[in-house]
Amino acid sequence: MAKTDYKSVDEYIAMQAADKQAALEELRQFIRSQIPPTAQEVISYQMPMYKYQGSLVGFACFAKHYSFVTANASTLEQFRAELKDYKFSPSAIQLPYGKPLPTELLARIIQQRIVENEELAAKKKQK
Repeated sequence: MAKTDYKSVDEYIAMQAADKQAALEELRQFIRSQIPPTAQEVISYQMPMYKYQGSLVGFACFAKHYSFVTANASTLEQFRAELKDYKFSPSAIQLPYGKPLPTELLARIIQQRIVENEELAAKKKQK
């Protein structure tokens, strides 16, 4: 696939294969329902990312799966036992197309990321 400079999350999703767009939009709407209203939806590293007091979470589309991405490589380690049924790296969970989103787990990961970013922002203010 040629390198694309996506200008928005709408464009990112629209540029993916038609059979993948619904899953991406579902994940997008789920993330947006979990984050503070002041969070920003941006394109970062050519993928959708949500920022709230720093990078929070995002997602990316691949041929055989889509990924839920955390902006902190240590966050998912806290959820290792619950991720046993998924392929994951330090900062991304591979989600298979056609399977239900693990919304309860993703909600807790998003909330953990919000806490991490708020704590980091508070420490920066103290300096």
